[in-house]
Amino acid sequence: MSKSRSSRLAPNEVDVHDNHVTIDNCQIHYHHAGDTGSPLILLHGGGLDSARLSWALALPALARSHRVFAPDMPGYGDSDRLPQFEHTIESYGRVVIAFMDALGLAQASFCGVSMGGALTLHIGLTYSQRVLRLVPVSSYGLQRKAPAHALSYWFVRMPFLTRLTYAALRRNRAWTRASLGSIFAHLSRISDDLVNDVFEEIRKPATGEAFIAFQQREVLPNGLRTNYLDRLPEIKFPTLFIHGDRDNLVPIAWVREAHRRLAGSQLQVIPDCDHWPQRELPETFHAIITEFFRH
Repeated sequence: MSKSRSSRLAPNEVDVHDNHVTIDNCQIHYHHAGDTGSPLILLHGGGLDSARLSWALALPALARSHRVFAPDMPGYGDSDRLPQFEHTIESYGRVVIAFMDALGLAQASFCGVSMGGALTLHIGLTYSQRVLRLVPVSSYGLQRKAPAHALSYWFVRMPFLTRLTYAALRRNRAWTRASLGSIFAHLSRISDDLVNDVFEEIRKPATGEAFIAFQQREVLPNGLRTNYLDRLPEIKFPTLFIHGDRDNLVPIAWVREAHRRLAGSQLQVIPDCDHWPQRELPETFHAIITEFFRH
C-alpha cells in the first residue's frame, strides 16, 4: 500500500485520506475517513462517476460515527484502467471483497448509488456473511428495463456516440454543468466546485470507457442483465432504500416495488430530488442515513 495523502474534501470537516491498495495487479485508489465505529463502504455509480464525485460530502459527515471507505472501481477515478478487466457487477463484487480482505475488514455496511446500489445488493446476496447493513441509493438492479429501453439498447451498441459526448464535455465546462441536469432536479443546486470536479474527472485518460463496456454487457435486447427484484426476499439484514421522487433514470415505481418485496426494509423518498441525492440534497441525505445507523 502506498503512503496515504490527507486532504479535506469538505471545508471545516475531518481529514479524508487517499490511499492505494493492489488487488490482482490492479492499483485500487480509495478514500478513508474516521477512526472509530463500524466500517462503512461507499460505492460510486457508473458513467463519469468516482468515489470523490459521489461521496466527497458524505465521507467527512459519516466519519463522525464510522470508519468510512470509498474505493474507485477499476477504470474509475484514480484506480488503474485495465483493458482486459470484465466490467460487470460480479467482477466489481470480487474487487470489493478483496478490498475488504486487504484492509482486514471482516464485515462492513454498504451504501451504493446507482450502479453502486446494484453492487451493494449483489454483495448482500452473494457475500452475506460480510454484511452488516445495506443502503441502496437510486439503485440500479431493481428495474427490468431501462427507460426507453429499445432506444437505450441501440445507443449502447454505438459507443462512438457516447465517446463523442464525452469529448464535447471535455472541452466546455458549461456543457459539463448542463449534463449534470440529467441527474439533478434543479440546476441551481449544482455548485461550481462540483462542475470543476466533474470537469477534472472527465479529462483523465480513458474516463468513461469502463461504463461503456459495462453497458454493452448490461443492456440486452429485451431487458437488463442485472435485476435483483425476485431475489430481494433472500436479504435478511437491515436495508434502507433512498430514492429521489424525480429520478428519471430509475423511476420511483421500481424502488417502491423493491421495498414491498423486501419485508422489513425501509424506504426514504426525498421530495423534489433526482438521481444523485447525496450531492443534490446532502444535508437531507446525511440526516436520513445517520438516523438509519443510529438504531
